[in-house]
Amino acid sequence: QVLLVESGGGLVQAGGSQRLSCAASGQTFSNYGMGWFRQAPGKEREFVAAISRSGSRIRYADSVKGRFTISRDNAKNTVYLQMNSLKPEDTAFYYCAAANAPIATMAHEYVYWGQGTQVTVSS
Repeated sequence: QVLLVESGGGLVQAGGSQRLSCAASGQTFSNYGMGWFRQAPGKEREFVAAISRSGSRIRYADSVKGRFTISRDNAKNTVYLQMNSLKPEDTAFYYCAAANAPIATMAHEYVYWGQGTQVTVSS
């Protein structure tokens, strides 16, 4: 069992930046590929970014490429999502998740999910 707790959400103006953190506890953090997903009201959950167990491989959704950066610190059991140049369409509930795979971009590949944190970008 892996417990994931997100933090860092809130209200930010368009063009601003925000960093989300996801702290993991339970099983060995470095055994899991980690990812961030988001869900806006009335929309399906969508992939945002993923990072491999060692951090050597990274994937991004096209909508955030060049603006968001995913990273992880295995010594701190934490994965981060640095979000820059935020847009109103980035407004969503953001979730981190852990996958039993080296790296994963599909929601069904993830076995543990956090409760999420709200990010609201005002125009």
